[in-house]
Amino acid sequence: MTVKSVIEELDALYPEMIELRRHFHQYPELSHREVNTPRTIANYLENLGIDVRTNVGGQGVVGHIKGGRPGKTVALRADFDALPLQDQKNVPYRSTGPGVMHACGHDAHTSALLTAAKALAKHQKDLKGNVVLIHQFGEEVTPGGAKPMIEAGCLEGVDAIFGTHIWAPMPVGQVGVTSGPMMAAADKFKVTISGRGGHGGAPHLTTDALITGASVVNHLQQIVSRRIDPTEAAVLSIGTFHSGQAFNVIAEEAVIEGTVRTFSKHVQETIIAEMERVIKGVCDSNGASFSLDYEKGYPPVVNHEKETDIVRQCAKRIVGPEAVIELEPNMIGEDFSYYLEHVPGSFFFTGAGNPQTGAVYPHHHPLFDIDEKGMLNAAKILVSAALAFLNQD
Repeated sequence: MTVKSVIEELDALYPEMIELRRHFHQYPELSHREVNTPRTIANYLENLGIDVRTNVGGQGVVGHIKGGRPGKTVALRADFDALPLQDQKNVPYRSTGPGVMHACGHDAHTSALLTAAKALAKHQKDLKGNVVLIHQFGEEVTPGGAKPMIEAGCLEGVDAIFGTHIWAPMPVGQVGVTSGPMMAAADKFKVTISGRGGHGGAPHLTTDALITGASVVNHLQQIVSRRIDPTEAAVLSIGTFHSGQAFNVIAEEAVIEGTVRTFSKHVQETIIAEMERVIKGVCDSNGASFSLDYEKGYPPVVNHEKETDIVRQCAKRIVGPEAVIELEPNMIGEDFSYYLEHVPGSFFFTGAGNPQTGAVYPHHHPLFDIDEKGMLNAAKILVSAALAFLNQD
């Protein structure tokens, strides 16, 4: 078996890859509610003669391809959950689920890994080592599917792991790699401010939660710019602010929700402490009380250098050296980070944007779509990286 022969196999399987992707796109399932998707995945793998475990950590599916020659074990991961969005595309494979849509490319991740499994299974007797196929549920909603799948043993015996995200902001044909921090820790918070409501004409008899909340928002936005070392990356964003019921009533409560994104645990803890200090100070000065519900999300995605170099070299052979770019770290979260805390590996972006095919909308948009050639590139790089890792001396 050669890498070239498996790549050629993937080229031949491209129509099937498209068919699979469009099936998953038509029948999406929300995070942690996946039923038919994991069943379809398991049936596909079983029909290839691959050993399959289902209900791993929840709705997870894990396939094992045991090579005919002894060697190490490498894992490849794809997620398969969808988002609570109404698909507004006018295409034959438009979502049939009301208010549910694959708007992030997880349908493409799944299809790429399934056909990669088919190409590898055909050469199983010549395979040096083993390949673990991790089909993960629930990536879009914390606590995510990676952590429970790891706790259920999906990484047992695994020496390295690779994964990719189809990336519409990047043109199809490009691949983005980086070693070290790649994606941020993604936390969320909720601040509830309690005051004393009353008549709009008698504000002196009230404790205005809305005004207090507005001041809290203003002060929170100064934490990153004034309390965090400017050489460190961090984001604190307010997403919602709800307060008040009527135009002539002083609000008794204000609820503020937002997100914090960091790469450093020290920066994360500093922001949490500063939030407590700032909110308490503002509320004390206004005579209000508060509660802060801070939920730590996925840790940052930190790629390992050797495995990233494997991806980089494989990508250069697949799409050409000029099409492989070095990524800057971004503030989007991904629970692939949990895998990288347990075994070395690398996560990379595979370009799938193309104005000519209508793939111009951002992820999590109701018109989101991809150039499907991107998932073929993804499958080829994943397979190449897996074989390069297994075949290295």
